[in-house]
Amino acid sequence: MALIEDAKKGKKDEFVKKCAEEEGLEVEKLLRLIAKGQVVIPRNVLREIKPKAIGFLCSTKVNANVGTSEEYINVEEEIEKAIIAQKYGADAVMDLSTGGDLREIRKKIMKVVKVPFGTVPIYEAARDCKRIGDISEDDFFRVVEEHAKDGVDFMTIHAGVNWTSLETLKKSKRILGVVSRGGAITIGWMLQNEKENPYYKNFDYLLDILKEYDVTISLGDAFRPGCIHDAGDRAKYMEFIVLGELVEKCREKGVQCIVEGPGHVPLDLIEPSVKAMKSVTNNAPLYLLGPLVTDIAAGYDHIAGAIGAAIAGMAGADFICYITPSEHLGLPTVEDVKEGVIAAKIAAHAVDLIKEGQKERARALDYEMSIARKKLDWDRQFKLSPDEERARKIWERRKARGDYCSMCGNLCAIKLVESFFK
Repeated sequence: MALIEDAKKGKKDEFVKKCAEEEGLEVEKLLRLIAKGQVVIPRNVLREIKPKAIGFLCSTKVNANVGTSEEYINVEEEIEKAIIAQKYGADAVMDLSTGGDLREIRKKIMKVVKVPFGTVPIYEAARDCKRIGDISEDDFFRVVEEHAKDGVDFMTIHAGVNWTSLETLKKSKRILGVVSRGGAITIGWMLQNEKENPYYKNFDYLLDILKEYDVTISLGDAFRPGCIHDAGDRAKYMEFIVLGELVEKCREKGVQCIVEGPGHVPLDLIEPSVKAMKSVTNNAPLYLLGPLVTDIAAGYDHIAGAIGAAIAGMAGADFICYITPSEHLGLPTVEDVKEGVIAAKIAAHAVDLIKEGQKERARALDYEMSIARKKLDWDRQFKLSPDEERARKIWERRKARGDYCSMCGNLCAIKLVESFFK
């Protein structure tokens, strides 16, 4: 039986109990939130994973994307990226591969992923055809079922694209139009075939497939803005409304659902955008790429994304898709993945410091770090850092003669004041 249906009946399985313990929530409260669709625990019935709850009152989660491209296929490197992402705190991993044997790559990466694992099935359907318009309507659903049978826990599916939202996009004055790869494939298919999006037209059938394996659907944001100029336009808000309608269908069907959101958004539009999405989806878990708060941070987009993620989290975002320094420039390296995860995890923790249900637990970590700094307990400070090895290396490269750091030396403010009081 699907998790939502179990939750409505008050069934307390071990999976839910583990999540409740990890989040510091009562099991009964977590079950009520799952039953309402305000929290999801992505899990395919065919796979055993470390449970992760995403949504209202839960700690802010981080996803890391890995995967090959047609230009660079190195499966072992992608496996290493998945391992590194989890080492530094990724709560979920998505395989976005487009080059090589996609099913074989997916299975190999999935073997090392112990947290929820996601994919975008339409990529595979597009890869199997020379021309996007040649994808059959059956193929739209065949790839979804294949991914579900392979054990995928959540899937991004761009079901919110329909003729109405597409007409709104045509009238927009966007610079970059559509930057979502899955959204572009879907729109291209519609225009080349002059037909409605199969995922939208046959949404109930799609949910039947997902429900059989209890796969969580992540409703893709095909019209997310790809630059600051395009943020907050009618096309994006039209998609919000459609996604809100689809969320209702998911809940009625008993399928767990996440909603995806913007891309590039200036600081002043992040809160209105998040609150609008939360409103039209009745507080469905919100999954954001960033958002990036500027277009000019090439090479440092992980920082621009972390800034946006922190602000979005304050407004109610639940799930952050990391951004690496390679965003807009090329396929990320293993080191890029590490930096992206750490930046996103810092943003997520900053959100949890003020988040209802998580504030007390998050602040306990900061308090522990404060005590370690007061005591000049360097080993404890290193262990509490997001990258213990790097923190230790920085401290040691100009190691002081005493128990203080080389920034202040004997003029260490903490040490001085403590000695004065003594």
